[in-house]
Amino acid sequence: MRVPPGVSPGDFSDAIKQFQQAIGKEWVFTSDEDVDLYRDSYSPFWHEQEEPIPSAAVAPDGVEQVQAVVKIANHYKIPLWTISTGKNLGYGGSAPLLGGSVVLDLKRMNRVLEVNDKNHYALVEPGVSYFDLYRYIQDKNLKVWIDPPDPGWGSPVGNALERGGGYTPMRDHFDCHCGMEVVLANGDVVRTGMGALPNAKTWQQYKYGFGPYVDGIFSQSNFGVVTKMGFWLFPQPEAYLSGNVMVSRHDDLYALVEVFANLLNSGTVQATTTVVSPLAFGRDPELATLRASGSTKDLEDYVARKNVAYWSVSLPFYGSAKVVAAQWEYAREKFSVIPGVKFQDGASYRFPLDADQLAKITNPVPFGVPSLQTFSIGGSHSQGHMWFSPIIPMTGEAVLEAQQVFDQVFKDLSGAPGVSASFPVWSFFARAFVIIYFFPIEHDVEKNRRNREIFKRLVKTSAERGWGEYRTHTAFMGNISDAYSFNDHALRRLHETMKDALDPNGILAAGKCGIWPKAMRKAKA
Repeated sequence: MRVPPGVSPGDFSDAIKQFQQAIGKEWVFTSDEDVDLYRDSYSPFWHEQEEPIPSAAVAPDGVEQVQAVVKIANHYKIPLWTISTGKNLGYGGSAPLLGGSVVLDLKRMNRVLEVNDKNHYALVEPGVSYFDLYRYIQDKNLKVWIDPPDPGWGSPVGNALERGGGYTPMRDHFDCHCGMEVVLANGDVVRTGMGALPNAKTWQQYKYGFGPYVDGIFSQSNFGVVTKMGFWLFPQPEAYLSGNVMVSRHDDLYALVEVFANLLNSGTVQATTTVVSPLAFGRDPELATLRASGSTKDLEDYVARKNVAYWSVSLPFYGSAKVVAAQWEYAREKFSVIPGVKFQDGASYRFPLDADQLAKITNPVPFGVPSLQTFSIGGSHSQGHMWFSPIIPMTGEAVLEAQQVFDQVFKDLSGAPGVSASFPVWSFFARAFVIIYFFPIEHDVEKNRRNREIFKRLVKTSAERGWGEYRTHTAFMGNISDAYSFNDHALRRLHETMKDALDPNGILAAGKCGIWPKAMRKAKA
Protein backbone atom coordinates (compact mmCIF):
# COMPACT_ATOMS: atom_id res chain seq x y z
CA MET A 1 0.00 0.00 0.00
CA ARG A 2 1.30 3.46 -0.93
CA VAL A 3 1.77 6.00 1.85
CA PRO A 4 1.11 9.77 1.60
CA PRO A 5 4.21 11.99 1.66
CA GLY A 6 5.29 12.98 5.14
CA VAL A 7 3.07 10.34 6.83
CA SER A 8 4.51 7.26 8.55
CA PRO A 9 3.17 3.82 7.60
CA GLY A 10 1.92 3.34 11.14
CA ASP A 11 0.00 6.60 11.22
CA PHE A 12 -1.47 5.92 7.79
CA SER A 13 -2.60 2.47 8.88
CA ASP A 14 -4.29 3.99 11.95
CA ALA A 15 -5.94 6.67 9.80
CA ILE A 16 -7.29 4.06 7.37
CA LYS A 17 -8.90 2.20 10.27
CA GLN A 18 -10.49 5.42 11.49
CA PHE A 19 -11.73 6.26 7.97
CA GLN A 20 -13.33 2.81 7.86
CA GLN A 21 -15.04 3.35 11.20
CA ALA A 22 -16.30 6.76 10.11
CA ILE A 23 -17.74 5.95 6.68
CA GLY A 24 -17.81 2.15 6.40
CA LYS A 25 -15.03 -0.28 5.48
CA GLU A 26 -16.45 -0.90 2.01
CA TRP A 27 -16.05 2.80 1.12
CA VAL A 28 -12.33 3.04 1.92
CA PHE A 29 -10.23 1.87 -1.04
CA THR A 30 -6.61 0.85 -0.60
CA SER A 31 -5.94 -2.00 -3.05
CA ASP A 32 -3.88 -1.24 -6.14
CA GLU A 33 -6.78 -2.40 -8.30
CA ASP A 34 -9.18 0.08 -6.69
CA VAL A 35 -6.73 2.96 -6.41
CA ASP A 36 -5.72 2.63 -10.05
CA LEU A 37 -9.28 3.66 -10.98
CA TYR A 38 -8.41 7.14 -9.67
CA ARG A 39 -5.42 7.62 -11.96
CA ASP A 40 -5.67 10.17 -14.77
CA SER A 41 -6.92 8.28 -17.84
CA TYR A 42 -5.26 10.94 -20.01
CA SER A 43 -2.10 11.41 -17.97
CA PRO A 44 0.67 13.33 -19.77
CA PHE A 45 3.08 11.30 -17.56
CA TRP A 46 2.08 7.88 -18.92
CA HIS A 47 4.71 5.31 -17.84
CA GLU A 48 6.83 7.95 -16.11
CA GLN A 49 7.82 8.23 -12.46
CA GLU A 50 6.23 11.69 -12.27
CA GLU A 51 2.69 10.37 -12.71
CA PRO A 52 0.82 11.25 -9.47
CA ILE A 53 -0.92 8.17 -8.08
CA PRO A 54 -3.16 8.25 -4.97
CA SER A 55 -2.40 6.19 -1.88
CA ALA A 56 -6.08 5.49 -1.17
CA ALA A 57 -9.59 6.82 -1.70
CA VAL A 58 -12.54 7.41 0.60
CA ALA A 59 -16.17 7.90 -0.43
CA PRO A 60 -18.33 9.51 2.29
CA ASP A 61 -22.12 9.57 2.02
CA GLY A 62 -22.97 12.95 3.55
CA VAL A 63 -21.73 16.13 5.12
CA GLU A 64 -21.24 14.53 8.55
CA GLN A 65 -19.01 11.84 7.06
CA VAL A 66 -17.02 14.50 5.17
CA GLN A 67 -16.52 16.28 8.49
CA ALA A 68 -15.26 13.06 10.04
CA VAL A 69 -12.83 12.43 7.17
CA VAL A 70 -11.25 15.90 7.30
CA LYS A 71 -10.90 15.73 11.07
CA ILE A 72 -9.03 12.41 10.81
CA ALA A 73 -6.89 13.79 7.97
CA ASN A 74 -6.11 16.87 10.05
CA HIS A 75 -5.00 14.77 13.00
CA TYR A 76 -2.56 12.73 10.90
CA LYS A 77 -1.79 15.53 8.39
CA ILE A 78 -2.90 13.36 5.49
CA PRO A 79 -3.31 15.19 2.16
CA LEU A 80 -6.75 14.86 0.57
CA TRP A 81 -7.72 15.50 -3.05
CA THR A 82 -11.44 16.18 -3.55
CA ILE A 83 -13.39 15.09 -6.63
CA SER A 84 -17.10 15.12 -7.39
CA THR A 85 -17.61 12.64 -10.25
CA GLY A 86 -13.97 12.59 -11.34
CA LYS A 87 -14.78 13.23 -15.01
CA ASN A 88 -12.56 16.27 -15.51
CA LEU A 89 -10.85 14.65 -18.49
CA GLY A 90 -8.25 16.75 -20.22
CA TYR A 91 -7.63 18.67 -17.00
CA GLY A 92 -6.40 15.86 -14.75
CA GLY A 93 -9.39 13.56 -14.30
CA SER A 94 -9.72 12.15 -10.80
CA ALA A 95 -5.99 12.00 -10.05
CA PRO A 96 -4.42 14.25 -7.40
CA LEU A 97 -1.73 16.77 -8.18
CA LEU A 98 0.36 15.52 -5.24
CA GLY A 99 1.14 11.83 -5.57
CA GLY A 100 0.18 9.80 -2.50
CA SER A 101 -2.81 11.98 -1.61
CA VAL A 102 -6.01 10.28 -0.50
CA VAL A 103 -8.82 10.97 -2.96
CA LEU A 104 -11.93 12.33 -1.24
CA ASP A 105 -14.53 10.96 -3.66
CA LEU A 106 -17.96 12.58 -3.28
CA LYS A 107 -19.74 10.34 -5.82
CA ARG A 108 -22.08 8.86 -3.18
CA MET A 109 -23.36 12.33 -2.30
CA ASN A 110 -25.64 12.25 -5.33
CA ARG A 111 -28.93 13.68 -4.10
CA VAL A 112 -30.95 16.28 -5.96
CA LEU A 113 -32.24 18.19 -2.94
CA GLU A 114 -34.61 20.60 -4.70
CA VAL A 115 -35.65 21.82 -8.13
CA ASN A 116 -38.01 24.79 -8.32
CA ASP A 117 -39.55 25.61 -11.70
CA LYS A 118 -41.34 28.73 -10.47
CA ASN A 119 -38.19 30.57 -9.36
CA HIS A 120 -36.00 28.37 -11.59
CA TYR A 121 -33.26 26.97 -9.39
CA ALA A 122 -31.82 23.69 -8.11
CA LEU A 123 -29.92 22.58 -5.03
CA VAL A 124 -27.69 19.54 -5.50
CA GLU A 125 -24.87 17.56 -3.93
CA PRO A 126 -21.50 17.18 -5.69
CA GLY A 127 -22.07 13.58 -6.82
CA VAL A 128 -25.09 14.57 -8.91
CA SER A 129 -24.25 14.44 -12.62
CA TYR A 130 -25.86 16.48 -15.37
CA PHE A 131 -27.59 13.26 -16.47
CA ASP A 132 -28.96 12.79 -12.93
CA LEU A 133 -30.33 16.32 -12.75
CA TYR A 134 -31.80 16.12 -16.26
CA ARG A 135 -33.60 12.84 -15.48
CA TYR A 136 -34.95 14.27 -12.22
CA ILE A 137 -36.40 17.26 -14.10
CA GLN A 138 -37.85 15.08 -16.85
CA ASP A 139 -39.39 12.59 -14.41
CA LYS A 140 -41.18 15.40 -12.60
CA ASN A 141 -42.11 17.23 -15.85
CA LEU A 142 -40.59 20.48 -14.62
CA LYS A 143 -40.36 23.41 -17.03
CA VAL A 144 -36.69 24.24 -16.60
CA TRP A 145 -33.50 23.49 -18.50
CA ILE A 146 -30.08 22.66 -17.17
CA ASP A 147 -26.98 23.93 -18.97
CA PRO A 148 -24.65 20.97 -19.57
CA PRO A 149 -21.08 21.21 -20.81
CA ASP A 150 -19.54 18.65 -23.15
CA PRO A 151 -19.78 15.89 -22.02
CA GLY A 152 -22.68 15.57 -19.56
CA TRP A 153 -21.42 12.89 -17.19
CA GLY A 154 -19.68 15.45 -15.00
CA SER A 155 -21.06 17.23 -11.97
CA PRO A 156 -22.73 20.67 -11.96
CA VAL A 157 -20.89 21.34 -8.70
CA GLY A 158 -17.50 20.22 -9.97
CA ASN A 159 -17.85 21.97 -13.32
CA ALA A 160 -18.98 25.23 -11.75
CA LEU A 161 -16.13 25.18 -9.23
CA GLU A 162 -13.71 24.80 -12.14
CA ARG A 163 -15.55 27.69 -13.85
CA GLY A 164 -16.67 25.62 -16.82
CA GLY A 165 -19.05 26.77 -19.53
CA GLY A 166 -22.06 25.58 -21.49
CA TYR A 167 -24.29 26.83 -24.29
CA THR A 168 -27.53 28.48 -23.15
CA PRO A 169 -27.93 31.93 -21.54
CA MET A 170 -26.88 30.19 -18.29
CA ARG A 171 -23.53 29.23 -19.88
CA ASP A 172 -21.19 30.70 -17.23
CA HIS A 173 -21.65 27.98 -14.64
CA PHE A 174 -19.99 29.56 -11.63
CA ASP A 175 -21.73 32.85 -12.32
CA CYS A 176 -25.05 30.94 -12.29
CA HIS A 177 -24.43 29.28 -8.94
CA CYS A 178 -26.29 30.67 -5.93
CA GLY A 179 -25.31 29.60 -2.43
CA MET A 180 -23.10 26.76 -1.25
CA GLU A 181 -22.41 24.62 1.77
CA VAL A 182 -18.73 24.08 2.56
CA VAL A 183 -16.86 21.86 5.01
CA LEU A 184 -13.68 23.64 6.07
CA ALA A 185 -10.42 21.85 6.81
CA ASN A 186 -11.16 21.87 10.55
CA GLY A 187 -14.52 20.17 9.98
CA ASP A 188 -16.63 23.29 10.48
CA VAL A 189 -19.63 23.69 8.13
CA VAL A 190 -20.34 27.05 6.50
CA ARG A 191 -23.29 28.08 4.34
CA THR A 192 -22.69 31.08 2.13
CA GLY A 193 -25.00 33.87 1.04
CA MET A 194 -28.52 33.68 2.42
CA GLY A 195 -27.74 30.16 3.64
CA ALA A 196 -26.10 31.69 6.72
CA LEU A 197 -29.60 32.73 7.84
CA PRO A 198 -31.32 29.84 9.68
CA ASN A 199 -34.46 28.73 7.80
CA ALA A 200 -33.58 31.01 4.89
CA LYS A 201 -36.25 31.13 2.18
CA THR A 202 -34.04 32.63 -0.55
CA TRP A 203 -30.76 30.68 -0.36
CA GLN A 204 -30.90 29.83 -4.09
CA GLN A 205 -32.51 33.12 -5.12
CA TYR A 206 -30.19 35.83 -3.76
CA LYS A 207 -26.44 35.28 -3.97
CA TYR A 208 -24.89 37.74 -1.61
CA GLY A 209 -26.43 37.51 1.83
CA PHE A 210 -24.84 39.99 4.24
CA GLY A 211 -21.22 40.99 4.64
CA PRO A 212 -18.25 39.97 2.46
CA TYR A 213 -19.12 37.71 -0.46
CA VAL A 214 -16.87 34.68 -0.05
CA ASP A 215 -18.19 32.14 -2.59
CA GLY A 216 -15.42 32.93 -5.07
CA ILE A 217 -12.64 31.74 -2.77
CA PHE A 218 -13.97 28.18 -3.03
CA SER A 219 -13.75 28.01 -6.84
CA GLN A 220 -10.50 26.62 -8.30
CA SER A 221 -9.12 26.53 -4.77
CA ASN A 222 -8.21 24.26 -1.88
CA PHE A 223 -9.87 26.21 0.92
CA GLY A 224 -12.81 23.88 1.62
CA VAL A 225 -14.94 20.95 0.45
CA VAL A 226 -18.23 22.01 -1.18
CA THR A 227 -21.02 19.63 -0.15
CA LYS A 228 -24.08 21.44 -1.52
CA MET A 229 -24.50 24.05 -4.25
CA GLY A 230 -27.40 25.97 -5.70
CA PHE A 231 -27.84 26.83 -9.38
CA TRP A 232 -30.05 29.12 -11.35
CA LEU A 233 -31.77 27.21 -14.13
CA PHE A 234 -33.10 28.40 -17.48
CA PRO A 235 -36.90 28.63 -17.77
CA GLN A 236 -37.93 26.43 -20.69
CA PRO A 237 -38.03 28.82 -23.66
CA GLU A 238 -40.79 28.92 -26.22
CA ALA A 239 -38.47 28.89 -29.23
CA TYR A 240 -34.94 28.67 -30.56
CA LEU A 241 -33.67 30.29 -33.73
CA SER A 242 -30.19 30.45 -35.19
CA GLY A 243 -28.63 32.28 -38.08
CA ASN A 244 -25.24 32.26 -39.74
CA VAL A 245 -23.30 35.42 -40.68
CA MET A 246 -20.66 35.02 -43.39
CA VAL A 247 -18.04 37.44 -44.70
CA SER A 248 -15.74 36.99 -47.68
CA ARG A 249 -12.51 38.87 -46.95
CA HIS A 250 -9.71 38.32 -44.47
CA ASP A 251 -9.94 41.80 -42.98
CA ASP A 252 -13.73 41.55 -42.56
CA LEU A 253 -12.92 39.76 -39.33
CA TYR A 254 -12.36 43.07 -37.54
CA ALA A 255 -15.88 44.37 -38.20
CA LEU A 256 -17.43 40.91 -37.76
CA VAL A 257 -16.07 40.57 -34.23
CA GLU A 258 -16.80 44.20 -33.33
CA VAL A 259 -20.49 43.87 -34.26
CA PHE A 260 -20.71 40.46 -32.60
CA ALA A 261 -19.21 41.80 -29.35
CA ASN A 262 -21.74 44.63 -29.32
CA LEU A 263 -24.64 42.19 -29.78
CA LEU A 264 -23.30 39.93 -27.05
CA ASN A 265 -22.56 42.68 -24.54
CA SER A 266 -25.92 44.39 -25.12
CA GLY A 267 -27.83 41.15 -24.51
CA THR A 268 -29.15 40.58 -28.03
CA VAL A 269 -27.12 37.34 -28.21
CA GLN A 270 -27.02 35.53 -24.87
CA ALA A 271 -25.53 32.14 -25.62
CA THR A 272 -22.31 30.40 -26.56
CA THR A 273 -21.17 30.42 -30.14
CA THR A 274 -17.94 30.48 -32.13
CA VAL A 275 -16.17 32.70 -34.59
CA VAL A 276 -14.39 30.50 -37.10
CA SER A 277 -12.90 30.40 -40.57
CA PRO A 278 -14.60 27.63 -42.59
CA LEU A 279 -11.44 27.63 -44.72
CA ALA A 280 -9.61 25.99 -41.83
CA PHE A 281 -11.77 22.86 -42.03
CA GLY A 282 -12.34 22.37 -45.76
CA ARG A 283 -10.96 19.17 -47.32
CA ASP A 284 -10.59 20.41 -50.88
CA PRO A 285 -7.01 19.58 -52.02
CA GLU A 286 -6.76 23.01 -53.65
CA LEU A 287 -7.70 24.64 -50.36
CA ALA A 288 -5.15 22.55 -48.48
CA THR A 289 -2.44 23.79 -50.84
CA LEU A 290 -3.55 27.40 -50.39
CA ARG A 291 -3.59 27.05 -46.60
CA ALA A 292 -0.02 25.76 -46.70
CA SER A 293 1.56 28.20 -49.13
CA GLY A 294 -1.03 30.59 -50.57
CA SER A 295 -1.44 34.28 -49.82
CA THR A 296 -4.43 36.03 -48.27
CA LYS A 297 -5.33 37.23 -51.78
CA ASP A 298 -5.27 33.62 -53.04
CA LEU A 299 -7.63 32.57 -50.28
CA GLU A 300 -9.98 35.48 -50.98
CA ASP A 301 -10.04 34.51 -54.67
CA TYR A 302 -10.86 30.93 -53.64
CA VAL A 303 -13.72 32.20 -51.47
CA ALA A 304 -15.13 34.20 -54.39
CA ARG A 305 -14.90 31.29 -56.83
CA LYS A 306 -16.35 28.69 -54.47
CA ASN A 307 -18.95 31.00 -52.92
CA VAL A 308 -17.90 30.11 -49.36
CA ALA A 309 -17.12 32.24 -46.32
CA TYR A 310 -13.73 33.43 -45.17
CA TRP A 311 -15.08 33.96 -41.64
CA SER A 312 -18.43 33.10 -40.10
CA VAL A 313 -20.28 33.26 -36.82
CA SER A 314 -23.44 31.38 -35.91
CA LEU A 315 -25.87 33.30 -33.70
CA PRO A 316 -28.17 31.35 -31.33
CA PHE A 317 -31.32 32.96 -29.89
CA TYR A 318 -33.56 31.59 -27.11
CA GLY A 319 -36.91 33.02 -26.02
CA SER A 320 -40.37 33.71 -27.37
CA ALA A 321 -40.89 33.13 -31.09
CA LYS A 322 -41.55 36.81 -31.73
CA VAL A 323 -38.54 37.99 -29.77
CA VAL A 324 -35.99 35.61 -31.33
CA ALA A 325 -37.21 36.52 -34.82
CA ALA A 326 -36.78 40.21 -33.98
CA GLN A 327 -33.31 39.56 -32.53
CA TRP A 328 -32.15 37.83 -35.71
CA GLU A 329 -33.58 40.66 -37.81
CA TYR A 330 -31.79 43.22 -35.64
CA ALA A 331 -28.52 41.27 -35.85
CA ARG A 332 -28.71 41.18 -39.65
CA GLU A 333 -29.25 44.93 -39.66
CA LYS A 334 -26.14 45.49 -37.54
CA PHE A 335 -23.93 43.16 -39.59
CA SER A 336 -25.09 44.79 -42.84
CA VAL A 337 -22.46 47.51 -42.37
CA ILE A 338 -19.93 44.92 -43.67
CA PRO A 339 -19.81 45.06 -47.49
CA GLY A 340 -20.78 41.77 -49.10
CA VAL A 341 -21.95 40.11 -45.86
CA LYS A 342 -24.27 37.16 -46.34
CA PHE A 343 -26.87 35.65 -44.03
CA GLN A 344 -28.23 32.14 -43.77
CA ASP A 345 -31.16 31.04 -41.64
CA GLY A 346 -30.26 28.16 -39.36
CA ALA A 347 -32.14 25.71 -37.17
CA SER A 348 -35.48 26.73 -35.68
CA TYR A 349 -37.38 24.85 -32.95
CA ARG A 350 -40.44 25.23 -30.76
CA PHE A 351 -40.32 23.66 -27.31
CA PRO A 352 -40.82 21.20 -25.79
CA LEU A 353 -39.34 18.79 -28.31
CA ASP A 354 -40.70 15.25 -28.48
CA ALA A 355 -38.43 12.21 -28.53
CA ASP A 356 -38.44 11.92 -32.33
CA GLN A 357 -37.49 15.57 -32.79
CA LEU A 358 -34.74 15.31 -30.21
CA ALA A 359 -33.33 12.17 -31.83
CA LYS A 360 -32.80 14.06 -35.09
CA ILE A 361 -30.60 16.71 -33.46
CA THR A 362 -26.91 15.91 -33.84
CA ASN A 363 -25.85 17.75 -30.69
CA PRO A 364 -28.63 18.16 -28.09
CA VAL A 365 -26.43 19.89 -25.48
CA PRO A 366 -27.40 23.48 -26.50
CA PHE A 367 -31.01 22.45 -25.74
CA GLY A 368 -30.34 21.50 -22.14
CA VAL A 369 -29.91 17.77 -22.83
CA PRO A 370 -26.69 16.18 -21.52
CA SER A 371 -24.84 13.92 -23.92
CA LEU A 372 -21.60 12.03 -24.50
CA GLN A 373 -21.73 12.85 -28.20
CA THR A 374 -18.56 14.93 -27.95
CA PHE A 375 -16.50 11.74 -27.73
CA SER A 376 -17.50 10.87 -31.30
CA ILE A 377 -15.94 14.06 -32.64
CA GLY A 378 -12.48 14.21 -34.06
CA GLY A 379 -10.68 11.24 -35.50
CA SER A 380 -7.48 11.75 -33.54
CA HIS A 381 -5.28 8.71 -33.08
CA SER A 382 -4.03 9.88 -29.69
CA GLN A 383 -4.74 8.01 -26.46
CA GLY A 384 -6.17 11.08 -24.76
CA HIS A 385 -5.86 14.82 -24.58
CA MET A 386 -5.23 17.81 -22.40
CA TRP A 387 -6.60 21.28 -22.99
CA PHE A 388 -4.87 24.61 -23.28
CA SER A 389 -7.47 27.27 -22.48
CA PRO A 390 -6.38 30.92 -22.75
CA ILE A 391 -8.70 33.92 -22.52
CA ILE A 392 -8.12 36.45 -25.30
CA PRO A 393 -9.71 39.84 -26.04
CA MET A 394 -12.94 39.82 -28.07
CA THR A 395 -11.37 41.56 -31.07
CA GLY A 396 -10.43 40.55 -34.59
CA GLU A 397 -6.85 41.59 -33.91
CA ALA A 398 -6.60 39.14 -31.01
CA VAL A 399 -8.11 36.29 -33.05
CA LEU A 400 -5.54 36.78 -35.82
CA GLU A 401 -2.70 37.03 -33.32
CA ALA A 402 -3.85 33.81 -31.68
CA GLN A 403 -4.04 32.11 -35.06
CA GLN A 404 -0.41 33.03 -35.70
CA VAL A 405 0.69 31.68 -32.31
CA PHE A 406 -1.26 28.44 -32.57
CA ASP A 407 -0.16 27.83 -36.15
CA GLN A 408 3.39 27.59 -34.79
CA VAL A 409 2.28 25.32 -31.94
CA PHE A 410 0.48 23.04 -34.39
CA LYS A 411 3.59 22.81 -36.56
CA ASP A 412 5.69 21.98 -33.51
CA LEU A 413 3.25 19.27 -32.40
CA SER A 414 2.72 17.74 -35.83
CA GLY A 415 6.21 18.19 -37.19
CA ALA A 416 4.68 19.37 -40.47
CA PRO A 417 5.85 22.89 -41.41
CA GLY A 418 3.32 23.46 -44.20
CA VAL A 419 0.13 23.17 -42.16
CA SER A 420 -2.04 25.51 -40.11
CA ALA A 421 -3.96 25.22 -36.88
CA SER A 422 -7.73 25.02 -37.12
CA PHE A 423 -9.64 26.15 -34.06
CA PRO A 424 -12.68 28.24 -33.23
CA VAL A 425 -12.80 30.94 -30.59
CA TRP A 426 -15.64 30.49 -28.12
CA SER A 427 -17.95 32.95 -26.33
CA PHE A 428 -18.49 30.92 -23.15
CA PHE A 429 -17.97 34.04 -21.07
CA ALA A 430 -19.08 37.64 -21.47
CA ARG A 431 -16.73 40.17 -23.11
CA ALA A 432 -13.84 37.83 -23.90
CA PHE A 433 -13.10 34.84 -26.10
CA VAL A 434 -11.68 31.54 -24.92
CA ILE A 435 -9.63 29.15 -27.01
CA ILE A 436 -9.89 25.43 -26.19
CA TYR A 437 -6.80 23.97 -27.84
CA PHE A 438 -6.23 20.21 -28.07
CA PHE A 439 -2.90 18.74 -26.95
CA PRO A 440 -2.62 15.00 -27.69
CA ILE A 441 -1.64 12.44 -25.06
CA GLU A 442 0.25 9.46 -26.45
CA HIS A 443 1.40 6.15 -25.03
CA ASP A 444 4.85 7.36 -25.95
CA VAL A 445 7.08 8.80 -23.24
CA GLU A 446 9.22 10.94 -25.54
CA LYS A 447 6.25 12.44 -27.40
CA ASN A 448 4.57 13.30 -24.12
CA ARG A 449 7.73 14.95 -22.79
CA ARG A 450 8.03 17.01 -25.96
CA ASN A 451 4.36 18.02 -25.82
CA ARG A 452 4.67 19.05 -22.18
CA GLU A 453 7.57 21.32 -23.09
CA ILE A 454 5.56 22.85 -25.94
CA PHE A 455 2.66 23.37 -23.52
CA LYS A 456 4.93 25.15 -21.02
CA ARG A 457 6.41 27.30 -23.76
CA LEU A 458 2.90 28.24 -24.87
CA VAL A 459 2.02 29.31 -21.31
CA LYS A 460 5.00 31.68 -21.39
CA THR A 461 4.24 32.94 -24.91
CA SER A 462 0.61 33.60 -23.99
CA ALA A 463 1.56 35.45 -20.83
CA GLU A 464 3.92 37.68 -22.81
CA ARG A 465 0.96 38.60 -25.03
CA GLY A 466 -1.32 39.27 -22.06
CA TRP A 467 -3.37 36.08 -22.32
CA GLY A 468 -3.98 33.99 -19.20
CA GLU A 469 -5.44 30.50 -19.01
CA TYR A 470 -8.74 30.23 -17.17
CA ARG A 471 -8.16 26.59 -16.13
CA THR A 472 -5.56 23.93 -16.81
CA HIS A 473 -4.47 20.34 -16.34
CA THR A 474 -3.12 19.66 -12.86
CA ALA A 475 0.34 19.08 -14.35
CA PHE A 476 0.59 22.75 -15.34
CA MET A 477 -1.13 24.52 -12.46
CA GLY A 478 2.19 25.78 -11.14
CA ASN A 479 3.19 27.12 -14.57
CA ILE A 480 -0.09 28.98 -14.98
CA SER A 481 0.08 30.35 -11.43
CA ASP A 482 3.62 31.58 -12.09
CA ALA A 483 2.36 33.57 -15.09
CA TYR A 484 -0.07 35.56 -12.90
CA SER A 485 2.87 37.45 -11.44
CA PHE A 486 1.81 41.10 -10.98
CA ASN A 487 3.60 42.78 -8.07
CA ASP A 488 5.83 39.83 -7.23
CA HIS A 489 2.92 37.35 -7.31
CA ALA A 490 0.76 39.39 -4.94
CA LEU A 491 -2.34 37.36 -5.84
CA ARG A 492 -0.67 34.06 -5.03
CA ARG A 493 0.64 35.49 -1.76
CA LEU A 494 -2.93 36.46 -0.88
CA HIS A 495 -4.08 32.92 -1.73
CA GLU A 496 -1.35 31.51 0.50
CA THR A 497 -2.40 33.79 3.36
CA MET A 498 -5.95 32.47 3.08
CA LYS A 499 -4.67 28.89 2.82
CA ASP A 500 -2.66 29.23 6.01
CA ALA A 501 -5.65 30.66 7.87
CA LEU A 502 -8.26 28.16 6.64
CA ASP A 503 -6.10 25.04 6.33
CA PRO A 504 -3.00 25.41 8.54
CA ASN A 505 -2.11 21.72 8.25
CA GLY A 506 -2.40 21.89 4.47
CA ILE A 507 -4.58 18.79 4.08
CA LEU A 508 -6.83 19.97 1.24
CA ALA A 509 -5.75 19.56 -2.42
CA ALA A 510 -2.08 20.47 -2.08
CA GLY A 511 -0.86 22.46 -5.07
CA LYS A 512 -4.30 23.14 -6.51
CA CYS A 513 -3.98 26.15 -8.85
CA GLY A 514 -0.46 26.78 -7.52
CA ILE A 515 -1.52 27.06 -3.86
CA TRP A 516 0.73 24.90 -1.69
CA PRO A 517 0.66 24.39 2.07
CA LYS A 518 3.28 26.36 3.98
CA ALA A 519 5.36 23.24 4.71
CA MET A 520 5.72 22.44 0.98
CA ARG A 521 6.22 25.90 -0.54
CA LYS A 522 10.00 26.06 -0.55
CA ALA A 523 10.30 22.59 -2.06
CA LYS A 524 7.83 23.47 -4.83
CA ALA A 525 9.22 26.93 -5.59
